[in-house]
Amino acid sequence: MIDLLLNLGLGALLGLVGGLLGIGGGLIAIPVLGLLYGMGQQLAQGTALVMIAPNVLIGFYRYHQRHPVDLRAVASMALFSVVATWFAARFAIGLDPRALHIAFALFLVALAVYFGFLTKHVPAAPATAQKMPRAALPLLGIACGLMSGVFTIGGGLVIVPALVSLFGMPQTRAQGMALALVVPSSLVALFGYAQGGHVDWATGVPLALGGIATVSLGVMLAHRFAPARLRLLFCLVLLGTAATMLLSPR
Repeated sequence: MIDLLLNLGLGALLGLVGGLLGIGGGLIAIPVLGLLYGMGQQLAQGTALVMIAPNVLIGFYRYHQRHPVDLRAVASMALFSVVATWFAARFAIGLDPRALHIAFALFLVALAVYFGFLTKHVPAAPATAQKMPRAALPLLGIACGLMSGVFTIGGGLVIVPALVSLFGMPQTRAQGMALALVVPSSLVALFGYAQGGHVDWATGVPLALGGIATVSLGVMLAHRFAPARLRLLFCLVLLGTAATMLLSPR
């Protein structure tokens, strides 16, 4: 019973942060599962997906209520994303856990540096958002799928800065669109990791239930932050998570 309550509470905290940053909570859940539960990288990523899948769905719905997402563009990207996710997830399952662990941390550092660049060089409120060219949709979908398959949460992290910097999309709108794209990718990735036996359902389900209860609150808080401040917070979370992973023995 104590373990159940702890998992529910941890899931609630992760859901809150995931809704705030538009990442479904998986960014923090993966290193936490490794440090607190002793899970290897693949098992931590697969278990986190149990929570990520419903959280990103609810998060997308809440963002969509405030800033309607172009569902046609999402559908165009999702087809390519799902296929790329499946192959990337199968590839990630066969990697050395330590190598995947380090690659994940370095990936977060690279994204933090890029988000820091955006904070200084991208206007807080672009005058006009550019329309995404059709040729860019498959490329964005494939990039999202590859990162989602390998790192389980990477897809959304890649899409958000791309939408902000390349198309002038406001931060919160970009986060909502990224969540919409990550929904099918997370389900495909979960299926792939589950097939490989890399999911702890007893831990993942309570985390998911806790996250479901708080992700909407996180989305509400996100819209109270200035875009530049939200990106800065994102950078700090990325760097903190990466440092924790690089300093951990796994």
